[in-house]
Amino acid sequence: MNSTEKKVYTKEELLAFYNLPLEDLLKESSKYMSNNIEFCSLINARNGKCSQNCKYCAQSSHYCTNIESYPLVSIDEVKKVANEAKANHVSRFAIVTSGKTPDEGRDFKIELDMIKEINKIDGLKSCASIGILNEEQAKQLAQVGLKRFHHNINTCRSYYPEVCTTHSWEDRLNTCKLVKKYGMELCCGVILGMGESVEQRIEMAMELAEIEPDSIPINILMPIPETPFENYHDKIDEENVLRTMAVFKIANPNAVVRFCGGRMRLSQENQELALNTCVEGILIGNYLTTVGREPHEDIETVKNLGKKLLH
Repeated sequence: MNSTEKKVYTKEELLAFYNLPLEDLLKESSKYMSNNIEFCSLINARNGKCSQNCKYCAQSSHYCTNIESYPLVSIDEVKKVANEAKANHVSRFAIVTSGKTPDEGRDFKIELDMIKEINKIDGLKSCASIGILNEEQAKQLAQVGLKRFHHNINTCRSYYPEVCTTHSWEDRLNTCKLVKKYGMELCCGVILGMGESVEQRIEMAMELAEIEPDSIPINILMPIPETPFENYHDKIDEENVLRTMAVFKIANPNAVVRFCGGRMRLSQENQELALNTCVEGILIGNYLTTVGREPHEDIETVKNLGKKLLH
């Protein structure tokens, strides 16, 4: 990631970028690109039975999505999956758990031990996505050497009540602030295609520029049957995904914009276009409740594009 002096854009300026001819917009975002691609991966370490009512989520106990729920997996399972990830050229590995907070299953102490084990694997950086944190939890995560914490804003402040009402956008922002306060890197992004307007996508870009995450994961909604967003297949098209990612890169030139869940909604051609113009990271393998690509396919794509895979 090249450190670039960041310009603070107005909403009008970013909207003007968004509405440029696509080729011109991508030419602008590509000015802030390195030639690097970084792979990360995750283990879905606790699944389902979440108390929160996020309308996109298969794991919410508010909806009958018929997913398999299971308690926290063993530390040995985490080590096994982490080593498999390393073999696929992954440099960051995350434990991800369902639930509002790390404590929902009284599992926080075990999660700290999982992070210690990931840190013992040479060449692998630890990440965690375990919910909304309090100050003591953030402090303990930093103490065990967690490298990066993942916590999305998911959408902009103005649209958040349309997505979830069991916690607030400010709750999410507070966790992001705690992560940075205790010296951990922050991975913080969004889910596109949940019914937000173009203006609200610009608001997301601006809010992220204020938060200043190191990594911005981009998820594209994969509508899950029996959730309130089950019919939201047409809320964003491929071109608007590209436009949004490009504007995110322009507004956040020092952050790695990262492909995450839902990227299979983009054609291979558009995935490659993004990797050349605005995206520098890929969450490889399967996601939480949806399927991704085979790691060898992503390795092949990076090679074909002439990009350098970071280790």
